[in-house]
Amino acid sequence: MIVYPAVFRKSLVNLSTSIFRMASSTARPQEQFSMAFVTAPNAEEAKKIAGGLVSGKLAACVNIIPGITSVYEWEGKIETDPEVLMMIKTRTSRIPELTEFVRKNHPYDVCEVITTSIEGGNQPYLDWLAKTVPEKM
Repeated sequence: MIVYPAVFRKSLVNLSTSIFRMASSTARPQEQFSMAFVTAPNAEEAKKIAGGLVSGKLAACVNIIPGITSVYEWEGKIETDPEVLMMIKTRTSRIPELTEFVRKNHPYDVCEVITTSIEGGNQPYLDWLAKTVPEKM
C-alpha cells in the first residue's frame, strides 16, 4: 500500500473537488420544451396520431412533412420506403407520455420516436406552447 504525504493527499482532494464543481457548473439544465420526430407510413396514419396528441394535450403542434424516403435495415435486409415525418412540439416533461401514446397508436412494430430539446425560439410561440401543453404534474 502506498502512503502519500499529507500535502499531496490534500492537493488531490482539492483537485477532485474542483473537477466536481466544474462538472456540476457546466451541466446544462433540462430545457422546458422539446421536439419529437416520428415517422409514419402515410399522411392518414400521421394525421390520426397527430390528432390524438394534440387533442390529448401532449403536443401543441404537429407538422406532417411528406415525401421522405427512409433507408434502414430490418430483419437482416436493407429496406427503402416512402414515409412522412411528424415534427411534434411539446413540453420535455410530457415526452414519456407522448412516446407511450405513439407506441400504442402506431402501425409499426418498432416506431421511431426520437427527441431533441428546443433551446430557444420566438418567445410568443414558446409562450403559446406552454399554455397549450400543460406541465406534467
